[in-house]
Amino acid sequence: MDCALAAAELTNLLGLVAPPIGISFSNGAPAGVEPFDAPLPPPTSGGRTGRVPAGCVFWMRAAERTFTTVPEDHGNCSVGMLTHGLLSLEEAAAREDVRAIIESGWVTAEAAGGIPTVRERFSHITYGPLASTPADPDVVLLRLNARGLMVLMDALPGLRVEGKPQCHIVAVAREQGQVAVSAGCALSRARTGMPASEMTCCIPGGQVAGTVDALRRTAGVDTTVARYAAVDGRRFEG
Repeated sequence: MDCALAAAELTNLLGLVAPPIGISFSNGAPAGVEPFDAPLPPPTSGGRTGRVPAGCVFWMRAAERTFTTVPEDHGNCSVGMLTHGLLSLEEAAAREDVRAIIESGWVTAEAAGGIPTVRERFSHITYGPLASTPADPDVVLLRLNARGLMVLMDALPGLRVEGKPQCHIVAVAREQGQVAVSAGCALSRARTGMPASEMTCCIPGGQVAGTVDALRRTAGVDTTVARYAAVDGRRFEG
C-alpha cells in the first residue's frame, strides 16, 4: 500500500480534519519505533494504572507521531484491554472499572460477553499517522463527521454501524475483516475529548485500497448531484 497516498485520498474524499491513523499488532517492538513514554500515574485502589486514561486516547496522540505500546500502557481501561485482546473476559469482569459500568447499567454482563475482541494477545500495539507508517497497518482508523459518514455509507452499502464501546470496531476490522463505524461511547468521549461532531471508522488494512476506489466513485456521483441541486436552487433566489 502507498500509505501516504491512501492517507491523502481518504482525507480529501471524506473531508477529514484529523489524519488517518494506522494501528498494528505485533509480538515484538517494531524496529525504529519509539515506545510511548508518558509516566504511569499512581494506581487506583483496585490497582489500575496506565500511561493514558484509555487505549482510545492513543488514537488522539497518534495524529502527531508514531509510537508503540505494551499492555501495561493500556492498563487504566479494562474495556479497551478486553477489546484489544490484552485481557480475557473473566479478567476484565473482575476489575473495578468494569464492575462500575455494569452496576451503572451502561452495559449488561451478557452484552459484555458478546463484545468483539482481538483474539491473540500481542505484546505490542503501534499507532501513528497512516501517511508515515513504517509498515502496512492491520487497521486504519478515521475520525469522521456526518458528511464523511454519508459518503462512506454510499460507497459501502451495508456498512456496519456500531455503538458502544467505541474501541471494539478495531477488533471488528482486524478479526472480522469488516469496515465498521462507531457512533462513539460516553466512556471514550469523556476520556479522549473527541468532539461531539466526530465518530470513528476502522478499515481493515487490506481493504484500504478498495475502500478508496469505492469512495472515488461515490464522490464523483455526489459532486454531480450537488451541482444539480445548486443549479436547481437558483430558482428560489430573489
